[in-house]
Amino acid sequence: MTLPEPLTPAQIVAELDRHIIGQNAAKRSVAIALRNRYRRRQLEPSVRDEVIPKNILMIGPTGVGKTEIARRLANLAQAPFIKVEATKFTEVGYVGRDVDSIVRDITDAAIRMVEEEHFLKVHVTARQQAFERIVDTLAPETMIHVGSDPADVPPHLRLFHDLALQMASRQTLGDEPIDPTPLATPPAADQAGLKRRRTLLRKRLESGDLAHELIEIETEESRSPVFNVWGGQGEELIRMEDALGPMMPKHTRRRKVTVSEAVEILTREESAKLIDRDKVVREAIERAENDGIVFLDEIDKIAGENKGSGPDVSREGVQRDILPVVEGTTVMTKHGPVNTRHMLFIAAGAFHVSRPSDLITALQGRFPIRVELESLGADDLKRILAEPEHSLIKQYQLLLGTEGVTLEFTEEALEELADIAMMVNARSENIGARRLHTILETLLEELSFAAPDIGETRVIVTHEYVHRRLDKILGDEDLSRFIL
Repeated sequence: MTLPEPLTPAQIVAELDRHIIGQNAAKRSVAIALRNRYRRRQLEPSVRDEVIPKNILMIGPTGVGKTEIARRLANLAQAPFIKVEATKFTEVGYVGRDVDSIVRDITDAAIRMVEEEHFLKVHVTARQQAFERIVDTLAPETMIHVGSDPADVPPHLRLFHDLALQMASRQTLGDEPIDPTPLATPPAADQAGLKRRRTLLRKRLESGDLAHELIEIETEESRSPVFNVWGGQGEELIRMEDALGPMMPKHTRRRKVTVSEAVEILTREESAKLIDRDKVVREAIERAENDGIVFLDEIDKIAGENKGSGPDVSREGVQRDILPVVEGTTVMTKHGPVNTRHMLFIAAGAFHVSRPSDLITALQGRFPIRVELESLGADDLKRILAEPEHSLIKQYQLLLGTEGVTLEFTEEALEELADIAMMVNARSENIGARRLHTILETLLEELSFAAPDIGETRVIVTHEYVHRRLDKILGDEDLSRFIL
């Protein structure tokens, strides 16, 4: 799926600026990489296949925005995206996940994305069919005859007959009350009454009047066991249903839910029946191959020389296994073969102990663009607190606003919080902007606890408020090491 109006690099950077403070060099690099995907799609097919993405290596300490840049980029590109930790993989022959699971995971992510898009296309039709199923449940076209033996009445009619009578009897059509008795008469006697009742129920369903009524519906349920399969491409989880397809019997079960929940459940079931599953898989594989973005975090942890034992035994082996996936290979998944040649890989690491040059030479060459992210200063931390579209300050204001508490921060308070974050980062481990989460939670802990009991009130966080809440912890270095 291409963007309706492809964003220019400047527009991409502007979008990233709404959520991420600073790191302009990294933003420019990923913006160019994303725009190059659009440029590649404009080329002739014979040339297009020769243009491969320029993978990016981000170097910088934790908490400076590496992961957030990659995640926001994937949202802008409307592309399949996964984040994986390099440390979770092991060399072939050792216990652990093999690197081919990267391809399987991004293919699954692409299928979920494409499936949702196809669901949206058929949503209106599927919702109408869901309404019809609920109407059939509440006012079935097969009537119950007066004086029928209850044992002869079909189970689904026994379950919903009373509820349908109750709902219909409370309604009027114009000024004339609806007579519920036709549900208990032979079909030949009052087909018009049944049709009128079904029409009214359908209107009430569409208007949401019955949203909170309880009904019992029959839904499809997958009971297929999941098992591990080992093959030439490593380990993969397979459902019996995926392996045997239509040979597996369909299971159903009855569920008692509200009408609104029933509409959502049945709409999804009807959507699945309306879409072409094979087309979804083909489109998803094509999108994963050409638009997929893999964020490979903590790559610095697999750099360096092997020690021959312990957890580092397969670090270089993992690099050798990652290499063919990054440079382009075909991995067999349960959905079919997937080629990685045109996927974009963004690797990131702090490289405090190791250096990028400690990676094996061939892998270094597969990440031609290197961007060093800057450490955050006090001004950056202050801006992070308040400026992004969904900043921490705005989140706390909205959360406490649900309890009637109006929360405000003065400029001096924001500056003091940024200075405290800088000081604690310097005193202990530097975790960047993530330190702000800990400090704000400690600062507002008492207010968050008491908010439901104090009612509507206005709280202004000032410089003095910050010191009153945090000075005791900051004064004890050992205590601040554990709390902040």
